[in-house]
Amino acid sequence: MRILGKYPNIRLRRNRKYDWTRRLVSENNLTVNDLILPIFVTEGKNKIEKIKSMPGIYRYSIDKINYIVNKASRLKIPLVAIFPNNSDKKKDTLGSESLNEDNLVCKAIRKIKKYNPNIGVMADVALDPYTDHGHDGILRNKEILNDETNQILSEQAILQAQMGCDIVAPSDMMDGRVGLIRKSLDKNNFKNVQILSYAAKYSSYFYGPFRDAVGSKNKLKSDKKSYQMDYRNSDEALREVALDVKEGADFVMIKPGLPYLDIIKSVKENFKIPVFAYQVSGEYSMIKNAIKKNMFHKDVIIESIMSFKRAGASAVVTYFALDIAAKIKKGL
Repeated sequence: MRILGKYPNIRLRRNRKYDWTRRLVSENNLTVNDLILPIFVTEGKNKIEKIKSMPGIYRYSIDKINYIVNKASRLKIPLVAIFPNNSDKKKDTLGSESLNEDNLVCKAIRKIKKYNPNIGVMADVALDPYTDHGHDGILRNKEILNDETNQILSEQAILQAQMGCDIVAPSDMMDGRVGLIRKSLDKNNFKNVQILSYAAKYSSYFYGPFRDAVGSKNKLKSDKKSYQMDYRNSDEALREVALDVKEGADFVMIKPGLPYLDIIKSVKENFKIPVFAYQVSGEYSMIKNAIKKNMFHKDVIIESIMSFKRAGASAVVTYFALDIAAKIKKGL
């Protein structure tokens, strides 16, 4: 970048002196339209249960889910994402519960769409909440089977669409699953159901609290490095995104968020496609706990989300969504 002029003629601090001038020249701004709220659902009735590893976040039984969805709707959050905590007795090696039309996700979609039809609903297409080994696909002889898993994922996506899901989000990182899901949706007359591909999902240690929340943490006996991305790589992310866009993805997700701002920026610059970021459970819990201990000012939440916008993210999945939306409503 070529800079014309020099100090003292150029004083960049002049544009920072007052609040009104800082607002005039701000390059990025945060609105409620940038927020996606993740929601955990659980079995039983009349349940709103704490998640110990994620302070301030809860699991909701289906009869209580509109308690939080109504909050999101009133604050005009455009999209919620549903994640299930299934009982162990419903988990098996094939993740069969994922294809049950009365599973937690399906019931949650139907309930939300009945009482809050104007809010978008997204559901993950993946097997890890449903398998007794905690992996995102079919496990055989210590190997995750790609093509066999894709067949189940395709059926899972169709089922979610039938329930009224607006966005199906394959988060498994199997090769070729986006194309197969797109063809299946179109064939079954779900041409308008969108696909958010977790195109660059890294094998990360930031996922621990989430796995606790969905009940897969103690099930997972090995890592997911054979199918999720190597955190040492960045060019590979561009290849993953290119393939998913070609196969029919409407948006792409980068996960985790803060440690991968370079990936968000690179994908946005190279593809000009809507890019979503996921501020994952580990990021949330670290920030939340640091605020609680007075190590961080609470406005670090807004700062962290703004970093995603600055990198090029169109929207952010964040457990802080309700807090941020309420703050925005008050004028930040």
